Amino acid sequence: PIEASASAPFSDGTWLLSHNGIVDRAVLPAARHTESTNDSALLAALIFDRDMEALADTITGVAADDPNARLNIVAGNGSRLLATTWGDTLSVLRRDDGVVLASEPYDDDPGWQEIPDRHLVEVENSRVHLTPLRGS
Repeated sequence: PIEASASAPFSDGTWLLSHNGIVDRAVLPAARHTESTNDSALLAALIFDRDMEALADTITGVAADDPNARLNIVAGNGSRLLATTWGDTLSVLRRDDGVVLASEPYDDDPGWQEIPDRHLVEVENSRVHLTPLRGS
């Protein structure tokens, strides 16, 4: 349903998380602490339960259970961004005042770079690090 509890960003009190994509809810465990049962809310609950440091393993595990899933995640905690590309586009723009991650470029700045599919993106202190996701 369209309601605030079913809409991103989702939070565990430390991280804000958004999911761009779709996943079969049948492959996601029930979450007792989420107010919504939509796929994004359940996926966010699973990611929070398993810890953000396990994001890559969580995404590859869900993708193995649902080969048609699109699992682009962007999460931030105020000093760090973590993201995944799995089946949808993600772009990065390095600026003098920081780093922007977006599903697609929002302007015609020539600095936008597409992140390859099936990668983990880590942004900290304006440094961008890409790691291929297992199962790629």
